Amino acid sequence: MGEKVGFLRGLVLPALIVLAAGACSPGMGGTPPPKQGDDIVVGVPMALSGDLVHEASLAKQGYDLWLDWANRSGGIVVKGVRHRVRLLYEDDASNPQQSAQVAEKMLTDRKATFILGPYGTTNTAAVAAVADKHHVPMIAANGAARQIFMQGYRYVFGILASADQYPAAVLEMALGMTPKPTTVAMLSADDVVSLAIAKGALDFATSRGLQVVFSQRYPAGSTNLYPLVQQAKAKNPDIFVNSGHLLEAIAAHKAVKDLRLNAKMIAYSVGPDQPEFAQSLGSSADFVVTASPWTPQARYMPSYYLSSAEYVGAYHKKFSTTQAPAYPVADSTAAGVALQMAIERSQSLNADTVRDALAGLDVNTFFGRIKFDSEGQNTFKNILVEQIQNNQVQTIWPPEVATASPAFPAPTWETRFGTPAEPPKPKLPGTGKSPTRR
Repeated sequence: MGEKVGFLRGLVLPALIVLAAGACSPGMGGTPPPKQGDDIVVGVPMALSGDLVHEASLAKQGYDLWLDWANRSGGIVVKGVRHRVRLLYEDDASNPQQSAQVAEKMLTDRKATFILGPYGTTNTAAVAAVADKHHVPMIAANGAARQIFMQGYRYVFGILASADQYPAAVLEMALGMTPKPTTVAMLSADDVVSLAIAKGALDFATSRGLQVVFSQRYPAGSTNLYPLVQQAKAKNPDIFVNSGHLLEAIAAHKAVKDLRLNAKMIAYSVGPDQPEFAQSLGSSADFVVTASPWTPQARYMPSYYLSSAEYVGAYHKKFSTTQAPAYPVADSTAAGVALQMAIERSQSLNADTVRDALAGLDVNTFFGRIKFDSEGQNTFKNILVEQIQNNQVQTIWPPEVATASPAFPAPTWETRFGTPAEPPKPKLPGTGKSPTRR
C-alpha cells in the first residue's frame, strides 16, 4: 500500500507543477505581457543653433524628462501592444521658415506620428500651420501668442496661457500693494511675443487706471539699453517693465542699476527665473519680479504623472544639478504628458482619435490643470508671480501658493549700494610736449 501511495505521489506532484507553470504562461489562461510594437515617432523641430539655442536647450530638457517617463516600463501600451516613444529632434536654427521646413520633412519623409512644438512663438506658429495641414496633432509647449490659436486650427493645442495674460498678473498684484502704484514705463523688444506681452501690459494698465508715462520698443537682441532706460528714468515711473528675452533683461537691469532708476517695482517678462540672470547680476538682481506659468514651489495636486517635488527630484537626478528646472523645462514636460495621456485614454495611435482625446482632456498635473478650450489653448492655466529675494527665486503670488510675501516697494539703489562715484572729468587732449615760448 505504501508503495502505491508513493507511486501516485510521484505522478501527481510533477503534474501539479506542470499545471501551475502553465497557468502562469501566455496562452494558458494568464495575462500575457504586452507585445512590443513599432516606436511612436514624435517630431520636435528645435533650435539647436541660433538666437534661441539657450531657451531651446531648456525645452529639450523638458521633453527628455517626459521621454524617460513614457519609456520607463518599455513604452506606452495601446490595446495590449507596447510602443516605445522616440523623439526625433532636428535643428531649425531658430528660424521660423526653417522650423516649418523641418516639420514638413518630419511628417512626410520621416513619418512622425505626432509633433511637439519648438521653442519660440514665431517658430511655433510656423510649425502649427504645417501640423494642421497634415492633420497631425501638435502640442505647443513654448508658444503663447493668442494669434496662434485664432487661425481655426483643429490639431494644434497649447499648454500655456496666452502671452498677454502674464503682465496682467504682475500688475494685478502690484495694484494690491501699499503705496498703490500709479505710473508705468514700458520697454519692449520688437519680436512678436515680446510685443504681445507689452500690449497686454499696456492694455491692462490703462484699463485699471495706471498712467503709461513711457513706452518704447527696441530691436530684439539689443544689449545697449542705456539711452532708453535714461528716458524712462526721466519719467519717474512707479513700475518699470521690460518685455524681452534673457540677454535683453540682463542688459536692461544693468542700465537700471547704473542709472539709478528707482521704481517701486521692476519687472521682466523673461529672465529672473533663469539661473543666468542672478549669476550675471549678483545681489543687484534682488527684488525684480516676473510672471511664470509654473514654479517649483507650486504645490498642485496631480492625478497623473509626478508631483512637483518628484518632478524637481527627477530633474536633479537626470541632469546632475541642484538647480530647479526653469519653466520652459516644465512647459515641455507638460506637453509630453498631455500627449501621452491622450494616447492612453484613446487607446489609439490614429491622429484623429488622439486629436479628439486631446480636445476632451481635463487633468490635474504637476503643471496645474490642463484643459483645452475650443481654440486649443489651455485657458485654465494659472499664472504665478515670482520675485528674487536674497538671491533666491520665490513664488509671491497668488497668496494660496506663495512661498514668500512680495517685497514692495523695492528699496532704492542708493539705500542698497550707496551713491555711485562721480565719473572722472575728461582731460583736454595734449601733445605730450611742453609749450614753446616765442
